Amino acid sequence: MRLPLAVAAMLPLLALAACGTSTSTQEEGPTRTVKHAMGETKVPMTPKRVVVLDTDKLDTMVSLGLAPVGAAQAQENQKWPAYLGSALSATKAVGTLQAPNIEAIMALKPDLILGSKFRQAAFYDKLSKIAPTVFTEKVGVTWKENFQLDAAALGKKDQATQLLSAYESRAKEVGARFSKLQVSIVRFMPTEIRMYGPESFSGIVVGDAGIPRPEAQQLADQQDKRFGKLSQENIAKADADAIFYSAYGEAAAKSQAEVTGGPLWKNLAAVKAGHAYNVDDEIWMTGIGVTAAGKILDDLDKYLTPLV
Repeated sequence: MRLPLAVAAMLPLLALAACGTSTSTQEEGPTRTVKHAMGETKVPMTPKRVVVLDTDKLDTMVSLGLAPVGAAQAQENQKWPAYLGSALSATKAVGTLQAPNIEAIMALKPDLILGSKFRQAAFYDKLSKIAPTVFTEKVGVTWKENFQLDAAALGKKDQATQLLSAYESRAKEVGARFSKLQVSIVRFMPTEIRMYGPESFSGIVVGDAGIPRPEAQQLADQQDKRFGKLSQENIAKADADAIFYSAYGEAAAKSQAEVTGGPLWKNLAAVKAGHAYNVDDEIWMTGIGVTAAGKILDDLDKYLTPLV
């Protein structure tokens, strides 16, 4: 059966419209090209509706005076980091870091998605059909580079450079008074205890301040220098002039209470001297951004000043 001429003429237009709805929801406008872990992506000059898929990007956006419309959580129904204040009060949850909710992201109609190849590489193709998507390569150890890349995608590169420069200057200023002290960083996990090395987020901040670490926590014999494992039996490796420790979640907090209430922990020189400090895990471990780094410097200044 032959179609009427007018209907036949409209078919190509209908097909194009259908193709358009299956890809990006972004509105057309001026763009910039950003190179990132998955290639090159054209992003809006000034993104307005951003979805972020890793915890460092929450810190990044708030540090730059922005707020995402949606964000993935480390765990389901987790609250946004308290140290970032009320900036994320309108941000919607869009699944977890390992399993972002594609439908929830699409419903928010983002014009930019920021994620991590390390965590979300398998989702990149689907995400990039929703909106321009920019991925950083790693997490933690490259936190400064990640901050600058995400800021470039957000059109805030110059501001990010200024914030990093101010942080690094302050780190040197704060740490100059504590160069003769050794600082230990310990984290209680649900099933293990960790000591954090020079390539962890908090370890990098302490390193930027020029504050020495115990030899055991340099992790010289490990390729991965983010953290090493501790047991109650070798908890002495956690000793230093000052110990900063935290717990990740409720189960870890119970483990922390048991260990810190035990004789081996109480026998550490720092503990005996009253120089073991329970700090905020969201800041020292999962913040991974310039605002969290500044708050670590606040803690170092607060707790170490009486020791010199």
